[in-house]
Amino acid sequence: MSAPDQHTPAGDAARLSVGWIGAGRMGAAMAGRLAAAGEDVTVWNRTRAKAEALEPAGVRVADAIADLRDRDVVFTMVSGPADLTEVLTGAGGLLADPEHLPGAVVDCSTVDAETSAAMREACAACGVDFLASPVSGNAKVVAAGQLTLVVSGPEATYRRVAHLLDHLGQGATYVGDGDLARLAKICHNVMLGVVTQCLAEITVLAEKGGMSRAAFLDFLNRSVMGSTFTRYKTPAFVHLDYTPTFTPLLLRKDFDLGFAAAHDLDVPMPVAAAAAAAVQATVSSGRVTEDFAILLDAQAHSSGVTLEPEDTEVDDGLSGGGRS
Repeated sequence: MSAPDQHTPAGDAARLSVGWIGAGRMGAAMAGRLAAAGEDVTVWNRTRAKAEALEPAGVRVADAIADLRDRDVVFTMVSGPADLTEVLTGAGGLLADPEHLPGAVVDCSTVDAETSAAMREACAACGVDFLASPVSGNAKVVAAGQLTLVVSGPEATYRRVAHLLDHLGQGATYVGDGDLARLAKICHNVMLGVVTQCLAEITVLAEKGGMSRAAFLDFLNRSVMGSTFTRYKTPAFVHLDYTPTFTPLLLRKDFDLGFAAAHDLDVPMPVAAAAAAAVQATVSSGRVTEDFAILLDAQAHSSGVTLEPEDTEVDDGLSGGGRS
């Protein structure tokens, strides 16, 4: 940790000051939860108005990233590798002034392991600890308190900030040092694609056999095979609402990353390969701006089934019932 006298002692977790970089949909929801929990949060965002929208929740707005350098811990939740590199190591970035540095950086963005390792090295060179902490969920999941996080990096730093991570949802799982959390997130997203393709196949099978999608998915979700995820995707499958939460292009990228890791580690992934082919088919169809739940449409087309939205109220497992 850099210049420990500038920051709250490690044993006084309740007094940690928090900086937050990135107030997009996810970042705003997460920073808002920290503020609602009574934490001292200051937010910077490239578009200032998005940060100002959080002021009623109790956050302060920073004029520049430099204003966060005195924070005990700074969270980053940005769009991708280039943005993370810029806000940490760019001109005016968090690490640009070696005389004024935060205690630690916790990155919740979805970035590749190479970028994560480079940012970890940049932080280490300044004496700043770096935790990789990618998340599972979206803004609606955050609002429902069901966000999950996976963390890797120095365990002592994780222990110091764990109470902050707890505020963000269901808490975090520590998986080890370095960038193991990035691999965990890739594995998670590969399963996301596999499960969704499987769900599309069985839903179309049930419908072609004479069942409504709502009835079949209600049965599935009540069974031991149901899950938080199958419940969450049920409204999209029933209402054919493909408002994007995660696109086929992003899912294809994560499959590619998963296969690269599997190659390096000599792990065969035949089921994932079959699901990846289905994802590629949706990309090839040109429907790249919709939600990856369009795997259902692709499966229906292959099965000679024409889908129609069902006017049935279903529970997404997050909002407590009703149409979602």
